[in-house]
Amino acid sequence: MSIPIRPLAAFSLVVFVIHTTSFCAAVGPAPDIDSTAALRGIDRSVMHRDDNLLGYTVTEHYTVFRNGDDAHPAAEMTVKTTYEKNEGKSYQVLSERGPTLLRKEVLERALENEKSLNEPKNRVHELITSANYEMTVQGTETVDGRDCFRVGIVPRQNSAYLFRGRIWVDKRNQDIVRLEGTATKSASILTGPAQVVRSYTEVDGFPMATHVSASVSSWLLGPTRVEIEYTGYVIKQRQAH
Repeated sequence: MSIPIRPLAAFSLVVFVIHTTSFCAAVGPAPDIDSTAALRGIDRSVMHRDDNLLGYTVTEHYTVFRNGDDAHPAAEMTVKTTYEKNEGKSYQVLSERGPTLLRKEVLERALENEKSLNEPKNRVHELITSANYEMTVQGTETVDGRDCFRVGIVPRQNSAYLFRGRIWVDKRNQDIVRLEGTATKSASILTGPAQVVRSYTEVDGFPMATHVSASVSSWLLGPTRVEIEYTGYVIKQRQAH
């Protein structure tokens, strides 16, 4: 959650394609799954996060790879991200290196679009809830050592920031653990729809993104992948009364 994500014009990719080294072990379909209860639990988990996560700071490290060269980063950027529920996101660039074209058209556009996505007026339309997606429980799997429901998701409308694919949610509390899918609409005429995989971990009771990898092909820059690492979350949450 956002649990959402967002990228560019010439490069709407960074928050789109997300790849991680998470381990998935198939457990198979579970005929005793209460699908209705599971889907209600997803809505409850997502809305609990949106209502009670008042803010956070996190360090994000972006690495850009091009043309299949995984050994030599083409550009890098480290930013400190601040999120406030009633304001959205802001960024402080801590360090950056690489060609101006990559930094401007890939990384800075990614930050700008992520900022727009997390504005209060936009955020509700990108949440992974039954209001934005048709959801179908497909079975159970173990992901990163957590027993999960695997749930198919189909957006109720076409959007570059909604995805057709599947999510894994913890059977215990229906918090999201992993997302894989394809954006239903390209965010740019220069690229196709992005493929997505995103991993989350629990931080102070909230599912938070830990790793992102975004890959897309563009006539301007060719095959490009962006890896994002999230570290050092400091969470501000609503206090129970």
